[in-house]
This record gives sequence, structure tokens and C-alpha cells, in this order.
Amino acid sequence: MLAERYDVFLIDLDGVMYVGDELLPGSREAVEALRRMGKQIYFLTNDPRYLRREFCEKLLRLGVSAQEEEFITPGWTAAHYLARHGIRRVQVIGTASLRAEFANQGIQAVTTGECQAVVVGYDEHATLTEVEQAVRQIEEGALFIATNPDLSFPGKEGRQLATGAIVQAIQAASRRIPVIIGKPYPPMFQQALHKAGNSSRTVMIGDSPDTDILGAHQCGLDAILVERTACRYPAASDYRLPNARITTLLELFQHSSDFREWRDPGFPWPDTIEPGVTAVILNSQGEVLLVERVDNGLWGLPSGHVEKAETVTQAIVREICEETGLAVVVEKLVGVYSEPATQVFSYPSGKRTHFITLCFRCSITGGRLRADKNEVSRAAFFAVDELPANLLPMHPQWLKDALNKAAAAVIR
Repeated sequence: MLAERYDVFLIDLDGVMYVGDELLPGSREAVEALRRMGKQIYFLTNDPRYLRREFCEKLLRLGVSAQEEEFITPGWTAAHYLARHGIRRVQVIGTASLRAEFANQGIQAVTTGECQAVVVGYDEHATLTEVEQAVRQIEEGALFIATNPDLSFPGKEGRQLATGAIVQAIQAASRRIPVIIGKPYPPMFQQALHKAGNSSRTVMIGDSPDTDILGAHQCGLDAILVERTACRYPAASDYRLPNARITTLLELFQHSSDFREWRDPGFPWPDTIEPGVTAVILNSQGEVLLVERVDNGLWGLPSGHVEKAETVTQAIVREICEETGLAVVVEKLVGVYSEPATQVFSYPSGKRTHFITLCFRCSITGGRLRADKNEVSRAAFFAVDELPANLLPMHPQWLKDALNKAAAAVIR
């Protein structure tokens, strides 16, 4: 039984325990059975509107035994995050309960004057004035924190905007990326693991592949999907694929062979997937052009993004000119590279991008070698058998493919 595999159960609320104000069939009985087995239970929700006590009272009204200490919310976790970082004055877009959660940690929610952080939760009465004020505070140096990334939730009259929609408006205007507290990001999972004594036999049970399952797997935890409609992903290494699927919590106690082990695929889960280009350029001595990246300090082949309305060949010619001052012409396509283990990049901002990169052989037609100092700090030619030690790990293979005399491009 799935219930026998684990000692600690992290259980989502809305969609797993209940929907709206209606308890889902079997959820009370399942929780009672887990308690009789001596299992630890924690309820993880991305809803930032209420205090832990309020969630506890709701479950009690629905007939489920629970204690306030068993609830982990983005508001409560955000309050602890702020306190650990010495933040005492914040602008809050959120409910009175969210403000109370901060007050419990000695953090003052202010509406005027300077603040150390902006915390964006959900409030159906939030105004455009509050959003614009948040943008100004962030531009002036306030830390940008979001309780959770959910864009919408089902309401009585259809989809309603959620925290993530407000967060994206502020992010677009301020051009800052927030620290996100809720699932699928680590803070709430870390709080739960700390409470549970960092047990290795911990599982997350949720109804959202994009928050519950993804978040658990990013933290190295198993994850069970409560699935009422089929949800499939084509790649076996997709973080959103659950270890098991159930339709109700009572299925935790049924014998089942439908279980897949989760193994870290060796790359971080990307936020976006984008087209990229790179070039192998040799001088008359057969040396290869490399650039030292400003963002990570590593050497590599000249590379960059494909901009809107560009062809891939226009993109690589432009990138080389911008970064190194050289004018080049494209000779041939070396290969197409998409393997996530080498093509997912993490940036200092926290953004992660999976690149589909086209590598070209190019020849120099003019210009003078220099480094632009914005994206690359140095540019130089190296003998192909004397490359720098701190070279991007996938580029030796790309160089090898470029020097190969094969007529067809490779696909990796």
C-alpha cells in the first residue's frame, strides 16, 4: 500500500481534502487511518488569504481532526522568511489575516513611507493604486516577495484572478523577479521537512502537477497526484510526472503496482524554453574563438538568443558582432542541441531556461576583436588542444562536431 511507504504525509487542501466548503469523499477516513498508523500529517496550501488557525477551524467544521501546528501556509512561511532576514516594515497586498500573520512575527504592514519589502498575496479588493505603489517600492530597493504563483482559481461564476496574476503585473512593470514562497518553490517544503525532522520517507499528495508534484520533486520528495482527469507528459524526465496516481485519499490503502520511482534527471526544472545560437569560428592558424561570460565567469563559444523577427543566421551574426566586434558569415549548420542535462541554464536572477541551440560554423569577414564588457569580459583565440579549464561543459562536444568532416548536421 502507498500508505506503508511513507512516515510523513504532506497533503494539499483544496482539491484533495475538500472543494470549496464540501469535504471530498474518503478524505476524513483516510486522515483518520493515517493517524491510527502513527503517520505524521501536515497540510500544505498555496492559499495566502487565511491564518493557519482559520484553515484548522475549517477542517474541524468539516469533521476532520486537526491541530493548528499541522498547517503550513504561504503567509505563515513568508512571515518566518521575513523575520529571518531582519525585515520589519513591509507593504502588503493581501487580506487582514495575512497582515495578522506578519504581526505575529513582529512585522509591521505599512501603507505609506519606505519599506524593506513588498509582499504580494491575494486580496479581491486590491487596487491598481496598491500595485503601482508596490512597483515604486521595488524600484527603490524593496525586496519583492510573492506568497504563491497561482494565476487563477475556480470561483462560483468562473475563473478568478489569483496572486500570480497580480505578481506578474508587478514583475512586468518593475522588471524584477520575486522570491516566491509557495509551491512549487522550496520554502514551504523546507518548513514542512523541518517540522517533520527531515524524514527521508516523506511524500506530497496534491491535485496540481505544476505546483504539488513539481515542487515535491524539486525538493527530492516523492509525490502522489490526486487525478480525476487524465494528465500526461511526453518526457520521462518531466518533474511533473507523479510517482503514483489516485482518485481519492482512500486509495492510499489499496494494494497497487502502479508506482514509478522518481530519480533526479540531472538538470534543474526550467521556467521557459527558448531558441539559442552559437558559433565555431577558426582563425587562419586554426585556433578557435572563445569568450569569457560575465554572468558565470566561464569560457565558451560565442552564443546568444534569437530575437523576435530574426532568422537564426541573422541572430548568430548579430551576437558575434555585438560580443566580439567581428563580422562573420555562416558557412554551415553543425548541429542542433536540446539535451536538458546540458541545455538548461540557471541565471543569477533565479530564472532557468532550456535552450534549443543551433550551432554554426562561421568564418571571419572583417572587424576587430574586442570584448563588449556587458555580456563577455574577454575574447580570445585558443588552440583546439589547449582550451581553458573553466570551459562550459557541452562546448568541447560542439567543437568536436564542428571539426568533424561529416556532411550532415548532428542532432543531440
